[in-house]
This record gives sequence, structure tokens and C-alpha cells, in this order.
Amino acid sequence: MKKVLILAVVAALVLVYFIFDLGQYLDLEYFKQQQERILAYRDSFPLRAAAIFFVVYVLITGLSLPGAAITTLVGGAIFGLLWGTVLVSFASVIGASCAFLVSRHILRDAIQNRYGDRLRTINEGIEKDGAVYLFTLRMVPLFPFFVINLVMGLTPMRLRTYFIVSQIGMLPGTIVYVNAGTQLAKIDSIGAILSPALIFSFVLLGIFPLISKKVIDAMKARKALGKYKKPKKFDFNAVVIGAGSAGLVAAYIAAAVKAKVALVEKGKMGGDCLNTGCVPSKAIIRTAKFMSHVKRSSEFGVHTASAEFDFKEVMDRIHQIIGVIEHHDSVERYTGLGVDCYSGHATIESPYCVNVDGEKLTTRSIVIAAGGEPFVPPIPGIENVEFYTSDTIWEIRELPQRFVVLGGGPIGCELAQAFRRLGSKVTQVQRGDRIMPREDPEYSQMVLEQFIEDGVDVRLNHVANEVIVENGSKILMCHFNGENVPIEFDQLLVAVGRKARIEGYGIENLGIELTKRGTIAINEFLETNFPNIYAVGDVAGPYQFTHFGAHQATSAATNALLRPFYRRRVDYSVIPWATFTEPEVARVGLNEMEAKEKGIDYEVTLYDFKDLSRAIADNETRGEIKVLTPPGKDKILGVTIAGEHAGDLITEFILAMQNGLGLNKVLGTIHIYPTMAESARFVAGNWKKKQVSERTLRYLQGFNNWRRRK
Repeated sequence: MKKVLILAVVAALVLVYFIFDLGQYLDLEYFKQQQERILAYRDSFPLRAAAIFFVVYVLITGLSLPGAAITTLVGGAIFGLLWGTVLVSFASVIGASCAFLVSRHILRDAIQNRYGDRLRTINEGIEKDGAVYLFTLRMVPLFPFFVINLVMGLTPMRLRTYFIVSQIGMLPGTIVYVNAGTQLAKIDSIGAILSPALIFSFVLLGIFPLISKKVIDAMKARKALGKYKKPKKFDFNAVVIGAGSAGLVAAYIAAAVKAKVALVEKGKMGGDCLNTGCVPSKAIIRTAKFMSHVKRSSEFGVHTASAEFDFKEVMDRIHQIIGVIEHHDSVERYTGLGVDCYSGHATIESPYCVNVDGEKLTTRSIVIAAGGEPFVPPIPGIENVEFYTSDTIWEIRELPQRFVVLGGGPIGCELAQAFRRLGSKVTQVQRGDRIMPREDPEYSQMVLEQFIEDGVDVRLNHVANEVIVENGSKILMCHFNGENVPIEFDQLLVAVGRKARIEGYGIENLGIELTKRGTIAINEFLETNFPNIYAVGDVAGPYQFTHFGAHQATSAATNALLRPFYRRRVDYSVIPWATFTEPEVARVGLNEMEAKEKGIDYEVTLYDFKDLSRAIADNETRGEIKVLTPPGKDKILGVTIAGEHAGDLITEFILAMQNGLGLNKVLGTIHIYPTMAESARFVAGNWKKKQVSERTLRYLQGFNNWRRRK
């Protein structure tokens, strides 16, 4: 109602302006003709004349009506340079602020909801340097001020900032116009005021803040680099520290364009994902899933089925799989691609030099891809037991009997279910009120129900506060409902999250800045406070996904090689991820929790796998797709899929969102029958049905009845 009321008032005032042809009074010749009468009225009623002028000016600018320039001239003619400038300056800014607020209250939510992903970079730029951009626009008279008022209202800029910057930015132009108004009789047109020379002066003055910002950035860079001697020539175009996913991609791209690049890794090529993360975890999940299918044999018409395994052989298989895949990330392969691979410890000695076990490599740019490592909370007594993390669990050779998994995030959930299906008695301890807390509650609950069915003992709202070794027994003490609850275990897996690897390779000595989250601070171009040092992947964030690190590395390699001639920002608008429990949970874009937190209007469309032919045939009907769209629009704001092959099914929606395709396009795409992929078309169909009103259906029914009678 508030929006409707504001819109109604604005519309009524604009209609009055045009219906009564009030624009005829905002004409230069009219003012010249009436100048003596107006001046006489001013002399008789100076305060009243000033108030009337002020209100009229506020209305003109606030309603974005034509005539502000002429009214400014009149202000100078009536009130002189000083008072004319004061009246026009404040009236114009108040009117502009009114237009700004009207645009914000009526249009901003709708625009941001529809184009929020595309506007993210603009919004971040406005939040960071909005005052500079606004000042530049205000100083250049080539940009219509009423457009600036309306557009800025759609951004996150604060009203206070908008008012102050507008007041300062418009002042020079106001003075020029008011001063010209004092000579109103000599002016034939608005164009006579703004000569090419004057416009050029405004342009120079307007872009001065941008130039200043560039100069300041250059000075900061020079200050950061100035204390280090720059080599006359470099051994490498880039040195990449870390041969995980991000580092490998950065090195690959540099070599592909024939740059000389060094790749330094002190551990194993392939990093965490290949050796201790994605690959081994998916390998053990596959074995565990097979064992679960054996137990479900009756569902498939098989009366009895059994399987025996040696846990050591299961772990051997994992390392064999790593061995097969590691060829893709091997020193031999990357050397063949043209990358100089170094096995050793890297230390950044200067922005131009990386020391690898005593060998100094000079370089124009450095890309830090040092990755992350498991976070171990400071639980008293934990140092007294041998515990595992996601990095070390792969060395285990005996199946744990009583296995406690500390943490309810993706890593903890995947491994808790896998070890339970292999036969461990698993207790999962989660300090929050649900596992997988980043997902919508119904999908956390769906996974929890499967865990309970599998036999995982999930302890929610249990806060681990001590590890005790007593009479040879290992006990995790947890706080729950005001009581201490003991949980005995044979092996403990700590999986409460990961942290950036920021120590041991020189960034602290160099003074590379960190964020509050403990990651390396980077700008939109992935630059640290040293413009030729970049950070990507887990060490920089904001996401800790293998595919995200690779995505960042593409931009980092480009920027490292082409700076200062070209730089490209990283697009964070479409970031997918998946948790490979059963059921799998995959997501891209917003989920309902995030949409509510951000105040984004949305509608939900669901499709349940219980109606999907392939899911029925495979006995995998537990799951659904949830799609968020703006009300009445087919634009995809976000998708969550829970169920069989969710991590694969999400790809169609990633492609659609990345390329601005809506649900109508998904619905119009032919999908093979019977496949799980058909679920994408069916959820799009469910959305389409909701867009057809009951009235439309009645009209269609009437039309078809009429057709049958003809």
C-alpha cells in the first residue's frame, strides 16, 4: 500500500503538470517577458517569493520534470548569485533525493530481485566507491541529472551519502547556471551557457575523482613494491605456489599461451582434492553404496544377497584410483605441457622472487594457490588421543568399531554414512540443531532420515567440550541440555571445517593482508595488496570447492600475464556445489533460507521423484527438485536437488542460469525417456501450470466447447 500510495501521488502530480500544460511557464522567453513583474513581487514579498521558488524547484526535480535548467537561470535572475545559488543548490538536492527515494521504494526491490545476480558487481562497486562514481556523474553535465537520480535509487547507496555528494558535485554547475541567470536578458538559449570549453572543463573536473582513484591505487602499488628491487629481467612470467586444482589450472593456462611458468608443490601433485579429498571420499562412498544395495536386494526382486570385503582392500582400491587419476596431474604431464615443475618448499621473499629450497626464481607475477587444511577445534584433551581428519583418514587400515564423527557438514556427513554402511558403529556429533545446516531444512531432514535408517547415531545439539582417556577407554564428553553426555569411541574423525593455509611460505613476512575469516584478502581481480601477487582457491575463498578454485584460477592466470593491459573480474553469480551423501543434495544459486534472509520475493516450484519413471524403475524415488523463481517470471533464482544423481542433474540448471535461460527454455528442451534428467522438464512443467489462471482455463474450456459445436 505504501508503494501504491507513493506511485499514486507522483502520477497525480505529473498528470496535473501535463493536463494544465504547466510546462508553458518553464520557458525562457516567458520568464524574460514576466521578469519585471516577478522582480516586483520579489521586492514586495522576498521570503514568500523565495519559498515559492524553492517548493517549485523541489517539485520539478523530485518529479523529474523538464525545466530544471531554466528554473536555475530564473533563480539567478531573481535572487542574484549568492541567494540564487543557495536556494537552487538545496532545492535541487532535496528534489533529487525525493526522486532517489521514490525510485528506491517503488522499483529497487523488483529490479534487484530480477537482475540481482547481474547487478552484484555494480552493487559491490557502489558500496565500495559509490561516492566517487556519483561525484563524477554530478560533475559532468552531459549526463541528465534526473536519470542519475532514478538509477542511483536502484543501488545500495545510502541516502546520506547521496545527499552530501550530490550537494558538492552539483555545486559548480549550479554556480555557472545561476551566474548566467543574473544576465538573463543576454541569454537566448541554454546552449549559449555551456560552451564546448566549459563542458570540457566539467568533464575534466568530473573524471578527476576516477583519475585520482587510479593514481592512489598506483601509488599504493608503488609503495607496496617500492621497497623491493625489481629485477631487470625475470626468469618466469608467473610462479604458481601449490599444485592443487587452482594451481594446476593457473599453470596450465599460462603454459597454453606460451608463457614461462613455474609450478611449486612441496607435497603431492593434485593437492587435497586428488589425494585426501574429493577423489578418495567418492571412492569409499561408491563401495559403501554397493554394500547398501546388497542389503536392499529384496527391493530389486533378489531374495538373498550377501557380500564380504576386507577393509584393507577397500582402502587399497582408493589408493589405486588415486594412482590412476594422478597421471592427469603429474609432473610428467605438466612438464610436457611446458610447465617448469618444482618439488620443494616455496618461500616468497619479495613480490618478484620465490625461493624454492635455496633456488631463487624471479618472476613478474605470483599466484598463491596454497589451499586449505582441516580445522581442529581446541577441545581440551584432544591432543591425548590419536584422531583423524579428512587429510589423514585415508591411511587407516582397520575398520573402526566405534567411530565418532565430529561435525555435521558435507565432509562429516559423507564419511559418517560411508563408514556406517561399511560396518562401523558411527556416532555423529553436531553442535547445531540439524546436519547440513547450509541447506534448506527439509533436505537436511531427508538426509537425517536416511542416516537413521542406515543406523547412524546422530547427536544434534551436542557440543564437544572434552576428550577423556580413562582406564584405557576414550571418551568424548558433550554438553547437551545442561548435562555432560559421554560418548565412547575407538576412533575419532574431526570434520568441523577447513581453514586457509596461510603460514609457512612467507606471506606473513611480506605483509600480505588477511581477512577476518583468516583467508588472504583479495580484490575483484584476485589481487592481494601487492598488485602482482594473486590468491585463488581455498586460501582466498569465499568458497572452498575444487571447481570454484579452478574457476578463480582462470581469471588469476589471465590477470597475472596481461596486467596492466587487461584485467578481468571473477564472476561469482552462479556457484554450484553438492554433498555426496545418499540422497545427494546439490544446489546452485539461492535456496529458500538465503532468499528469506535477503528479502527476495520468490515462488517455489517442486517436483517429486516419486512420479519419475526412471526413479521408479531404479527404486530411487526419495528426492525432489525445488526451483526458486521471481513471482510470475521464469528466471531461475536458485535450484536445490535432493536425490539420486543430484550432483549430475544440477548441471542443466547451472547452464541455464549461466546463460540467462529460464524455465520456458528448459520445458522446451527434449529430454530422453526414461532418464532422471527428465525431472528438469517436469519441474519446469509444474511451474508453467501455475502460471495459467483459473479464469484462463475457463475461457479455454468455453472455446473448446464452442469448437465442438461447430
